[in-house]
Amino acid sequence: MTVFIGGAWPYANGSLHIGHIAALLPGDIIARYYRQQGEDVLYVSGSDCNGTPIAIRAKQEGKTTEDIAEYYHNEFSTCFQKLGFSFDYYTRTDTKEHHDGVQELFIKLYKNNTLYEKTIEQAYCEHDQQFLPDRLVEGECPNCGAKSRGDQCDQCSAILDPLDLINKRCKLCGNEPVIRETKHLYYKFSQLQNQLETYYEQMSTKYNWRQNALSLTERYLNEGVPDRSVTRDLPNGVMVPIEGFEDKKVYVWIEAVSGYLTASKAWGMENHIDYTKFWTKDTRTYYIHGKDNIPFHTVIWPSILIGAEIDGLPQTIVSSEYMTLEKRKISTSQNWAVWIPDLIERYHPDTIRYFFTINAPESRDADFSFREFIYSHNSELLGAFGNLVNRTFKFIEKSYDSKIPQADINTNVINQVNQLYIEAGELIEVAKIKEALELIFEFIRTCNKYFDEEQPWITIKEEKDKCDETIATCIFAIQNLNQLLNPFLPFSAEQLKSMLGLETLKWNVIEDLPTALTNISPLYERIDVKQIEEEIEKLNAPNTN
Repeated sequence: MTVFIGGAWPYANGSLHIGHIAALLPGDIIARYYRQQGEDVLYVSGSDCNGTPIAIRAKQEGKTTEDIAEYYHNEFSTCFQKLGFSFDYYTRTDTKEHHDGVQELFIKLYKNNTLYEKTIEQAYCEHDQQFLPDRLVEGECPNCGAKSRGDQCDQCSAILDPLDLINKRCKLCGNEPVIRETKHLYYKFSQLQNQLETYYEQMSTKYNWRQNALSLTERYLNEGVPDRSVTRDLPNGVMVPIEGFEDKKVYVWIEAVSGYLTASKAWGMENHIDYTKFWTKDTRTYYIHGKDNIPFHTVIWPSILIGAEIDGLPQTIVSSEYMTLEKRKISTSQNWAVWIPDLIERYHPDTIRYFFTINAPESRDADFSFREFIYSHNSELLGAFGNLVNRTFKFIEKSYDSKIPQADINTNVINQVNQLYIEAGELIEVAKIKEALELIFEFIRTCNKYFDEEQPWITIKEEKDKCDETIATCIFAIQNLNQLLNPFLPFSAEQLKSMLGLETLKWNVIEDLPTALTNISPLYERIDVKQIEEEIEKLNAPNTN
């Protein structure tokens, strides 16, 4: 089976924060799981280096858009690497390969008669002497009244036309824009209404879409999908390859989602592999993003693929809710955020991965608090899993000279492990990542209870055979937990693999026990709870990020 996983492309105009990681982490867990299953996986993403947000940041800092994009792309790549994201290809939207691929796709849409020319009215800033891209027009949402920008309302998730905003202002200078006529190319989304409805009915049911994806997509379809402009007056981006529109750029949302396809093609060229095998009806596809990106993955991207006659439509939509911070909405403009470059410098990457999985905003908003973050490490990651491994390994080191007793395994534990692979795997496949990890940790607590009840520190002296069975059973459980937890906690799994002397990690029961342990060391260290107050003080202090 071929499996395609696309992670949403973060804008290269500011550092990653905890909300980004909470939304994107499921993609890596799903990719690692399928690789352990032996499936053919392609997991791609990249930095969105085009569009207005980067131009705004560049102007604020007196730098070029290239400087800003380069800096944050490199930072993103480093953060993802340090957190163990196992992308097969992480790229950027300002590469020649991406630009060529988007233009090729655009020409195909044009030739397939899905685009048409239309003269429209658009906001124009006389002070800055330019047509304003959607994100440069600010005002109040006509639907809910919240402060909004011209492309989408973050409050009610409505896709907007900037001309519909109330009390419009230019984001660059604050002046009220005027309205002028200009030409753009429009996509015939409305002609795909029936096909999109059929796609939604089939995919959302078969692949168990989350409630936010169901609600938002249904809303857009019920309202009727309008034709939308696919070109923009932008300072940077992919040039429109159609005569008469060379001064325009491909609309960044259309262009960014096309990155899933252009990244696949670039990966294929670099590795001399036919990438098209991941773009067929038989490929299992996953799209990983936050709920603000839902319509672009369930309406716009399917429309483009249908219009370009490309198979491999989005199937499983892994759309996270929001992550709040200490009960408050994350605000990058107010610097109310925990920045990933800071977090990874101070904490074990699996501590971060564990927290954002076990507290994932899968079905409702989730909150990040340093108290919960540090206590989850100490009581769950260290206190449950780390404790099981450490107490078992230290006992073997002391009582068996690091040699593992080759004894019978408790039948009940064998049955539990067999069932755990099946149930956890099924949950991961339907993107119930949090539930899968909870199930595995429930078994870890069972193993700790088994160790306590069997009392090997007593039986080693009085019933050696019983002690051998207890320790062999614990090693059996741990080596299989090593495989079960690898998608979630890859750094711990790698360390554990080395101590156990395992060669590869798969998704099936390991029955044979290793003969000895090597390089025994604790998986985790306890975090001083005094650090909670230190982190909160740092969070509330002004900083220059």
